[in-house]
Amino acid sequence: MLGGIRIPRHPSLLVGVETMDDAGVVLVRPDLALCQTIDVFPPVVDDPYWYGRIAAANALSDIYAMGARPVSAVNFVGYPMKKLGPEPLQRILQGSFDALEEADCAMAGGHTIQDEELKFGLAVSGTVHPDRIVRNSTAKIGDRLVLTKPLGSGCLTTALKQGAAKPEHVEAAHRLMARLNASACAAMLRAGAHAATDVTGFGLLGHAFEMAEGSGVTLTLEASRIPILPEAIPYLNETFLCGGSRRNEAYSSGRVTVEPGVSPAARATLNDVQTSGGLLVAVPAPACERFLEELRRGGDRQAAVIGDAGPRTDGPSIVVRA
Repeated sequence: MLGGIRIPRHPSLLVGVETMDDAGVVLVRPDLALCQTIDVFPPVVDDPYWYGRIAAANALSDIYAMGARPVSAVNFVGYPMKKLGPEPLQRILQGSFDALEEADCAMAGGHTIQDEELKFGLAVSGTVHPDRIVRNSTAKIGDRLVLTKPLGSGCLTTALKQGAAKPEHVEAAHRLMARLNASACAAMLRAGAHAATDVTGFGLLGHAFEMAEGSGVTLTLEASRIPILPEAIPYLNETFLCGGSRRNEAYSSGRVTVEPGVSPAARATLNDVQTSGGLLVAVPAPACERFLEELRRGGDRQAAVIGDAGPRTDGPSIVVRA
């Protein structure tokens, strides 16, 4: 879409759409940059409160992925009031407000329209020093790749939509998706991370591909080391692959080498659409163990090293080993 139009380039724009990064960054003054993002989507869970809280965590995640601190947010609501009435919307907003309060991010207002289909999301602004921006396109050869949250929420929420997910499994998905990446962001900054991105709609492979291409490196992922939400394991099969996951798989075909021995469940996880997923961080090897320890102390107990960055080759920029 963007390839056919002229995009004006403003002199204060530090990060735009060129590398498909998680948020835009604009220079305000020599020691201050403004980081901005927006994310809106239909419900991924049935409970209105958790939907609002997850949507807020998801939008905040783009700010954290850039190494920035969220400072303000506005809600956007598309809502069928006649069909649903006011109470679900109140619960959605309360979930959003609670997540923003946890993030110490000011709720500055919002905009609501009548819509036939429920949609909710937030635009979030954050601040970062221009010299401390963490991009998705600056991984270096020798970096270790750390994933801060387990995968599998996409298949689990698809099972929920089909009425096949157990309540206790859904609750685990709620907690995972509503968890903020705030402590992971702080830890990656202390570790001197070279690059980062949050794993969301394009799945692990899609976001790793953007990092590899933008950085000019080859990323090797170890499928056996990729953390999976335990409650999601029963749903990691073809039955519960959503349309987005199938599109991710089609997109990665030809761009990714998946070596023999990678199990079908692992393949499903690689392309699984995540909502409010964890951070994929390229961190210098000497800082990796300390980074992992800090992540786990901060509550990301399944954080794991899942691969490394190597020299670019003539083949696909992502290699997945069993």
